Amino acid sequence: MANPLSAAAVLAALRAEDVRVVEVGNWRTHNRNQKGAWGPINGSIVHHTVTKGTAATVRIVRDGYSSLPGPLCHGMIAKDGRVHLVGWGRTNHAGGGDPKVLDQVTAESYGTRPTPPTHGNSDGVDGNARFYGWECQNLGDGKDPWPAAQYDAIVRVQAALCRAHKWSAKSVIGHLEWSSDKVDPRGFSMTTLRSDVAERLKHPASWSPGKTTPTPPKETPVSTTDDRVKALHTNLLSIGEIGTTAKGTPSGRVEHGAGYYLAHILNEVRQLRADVAALKKEA
Repeated sequence: MANPLSAAAVLAALRAEDVRVVEVGNWRTHNRNQKGAWGPINGSIVHHTVTKGTAATVRIVRDGYSSLPGPLCHGMIAKDGRVHLVGWGRTNHAGGGDPKVLDQVTAESYGTRPTPPTHGNSDGVDGNARFYGWECQNLGDGKDPWPAAQYDAIVRVQAALCRAHKWSAKSVIGHLEWSSDKVDPRGFSMTTLRSDVAERLKHPASWSPGKTTPTPPKETPVSTTDDRVKALHTNLLSIGEIGTTAKGTPSGRVEHGAGYYLAHILNEVRQLRADVAALKKEA
């Protein structure tokens, strides 16, 4: 638990870690602070965008959707490894999540991964106040590759935050580890990412593991068809709840807009179609 870094401090921390930073417009003052608290900060969440094209992705995460104002994260990590800073302060990236996961991340008390979440956006605690958020450009279908330069940048960004706050790598989680209705990031293992962040923290910020950039390890698939049906159902219900206050929802939580859920619904439908096609082929 810590006070959020200032914009100047996070910029210095990222550059010390040799992160290639792109400052987008008025990112230092672009935020949703008028909608609720930002801080104390307990950790950092990694996401995938379900988009393609760097320019279009930067625009989306900075400006948001018609039903969900931006910024949707603090920085977007592109395929080429550049980190586009789009906002600083409260952003609409984490939504509701599991309180026991928050406790485990705050205390850094879990094993290889936090307890699987049982709360999500509609009934969880406010994650926008408590986490840094990093969107990573990827379709999130389990097939879109994670270039080595991008994965290396993800590791460096998370290490920079942990180093600045004197956190361990256990302060870094994926959105799927925070919220029961999320599946991102898909395509690499958060357990392995934390291991790589931990290794980096053993060395000075300027450390480089070699002349070549490490290749991200392939993730062991964890999402089943049942998981995808559950996520699809939850996102459909969430659209119906837009504009209402769900029972038990903490005050100050900003709901995601329809565009956000529709993007994830499209992704889940694609995955379900692939499951059906695979079953037909086996038959």
